[in-house]
Amino acid sequence: MSAGAHAGQPGDRHVVVVGAGAVGAATAYYLSRAGTRVTLVEREGIGNGASGWSAGGVNPLHGIPEPLAALAMASYRLHRELWPELARLSSQRLHDTVISMAHVAVDEVAVPGIQALAAGFDAAEGFSARWVDAAELRQREPRLTGAFAGALLSHGNGVVESQGFTLALAEAAQKLGATLVSGDVTGLVQDSRRVAGVQVNGSILACDAVVMAMGPWSGAAEAWFGLPLPISPLKGEIVRMQLAGAPLPFDVVTPEISLFARPGGQVWLASTQQRAGFDREISAWGYQTLYEPAVRLMPEIANATLVRQTACLRPIAPDDLPVVGPVPGWDGAYVATGAGTKGILFAPGMGKAVADLILTGQTGLDIDACSAARFTTAG
Repeated sequence: MSAGAHAGQPGDRHVVVVGAGAVGAATAYYLSRAGTRVTLVEREGIGNGASGWSAGGVNPLHGIPEPLAALAMASYRLHRELWPELARLSSQRLHDTVISMAHVAVDEVAVPGIQALAAGFDAAEGFSARWVDAAELRQREPRLTGAFAGALLSHGNGVVESQGFTLALAEAAQKLGATLVSGDVTGLVQDSRRVAGVQVNGSILACDAVVMAMGPWSGAAEAWFGLPLPISPLKGEIVRMQLAGAPLPFDVVTPEISLFARPGGQVWLASTQQRAGFDREISAWGYQTLYEPAVRLMPEIANATLVRQTACLRPIAPDDLPVVGPVPGWDGAYVATGAGTKGILFAPGMGKAVADLILTGQTGLDIDACSAARFTTAG
């Protein structure tokens, strides 16, 4: 359990959330649901960054560092609670569903490592997994003709249309009383390291607390707080293909390429990871990096139609852990960023944790590994 520094009656405070990606929108939603006055500030449009172009995976049992295991599962559970609520409060189509996924062992050497994942799936409520050999995997999806030794076929992961999810969170927050402001935050107003307002579009927006959820641009707040916040952009590209014939029956994941089944028979080839500064342009390199291994695994991809190629920037910290919670040495300043490639998964957990801290000074969500204090000399 982590503690914060700002508590009181929800209606007594005005909180400004900077950034309307999934994390910022989730923070605004949970604060608004509790009756707090919230202003959500966004300069480029809701869900126009990584939250809008994510593959939308809600996968809490693989690819998660151990310090984040509890937060990942808690955030997954929050997703499952949120989906019907957002459908009620918003006009968005989330395409939320629980899926199966084949974790492919490309050779016999990889088999033990893949099989070891089964214990985590079998132990988690609502999840399951079983090993299938290469013959059964091909029987289930004959178009998979690449070389592999078998796969762990798991069930229980979720998927959501990421831009719709982000828009729904923001729309629900507004229905619950939040205000959306289009603008660029350029600084803070402070009184002895207590937040008193933010500078937006050349004007001052008074507030009692601020949450910095600016994604890969969060490093700009270093100058405002006088503390290190080493968040950098991690570029990712996805290629969306329209597959002829039957839809892919499950997601397929290998170390080299992931094939994600999406509505309407689309298959998304995902995803690259590249440190390229703030370059958000799609590239020939990104296309080839995804297309070539996809065709080796599933040659029918060569006959698929290109629907769209996307690129986005995910926020990442040097230790690959999010940054969530109070800003050290400040009253009323919070940060929620750095979820990297798992931003959609972690958005509800990060948003609720920060909202809890603002509302009550503590949270039951495990964000101990996510403290911003780890970047300071004393931390």
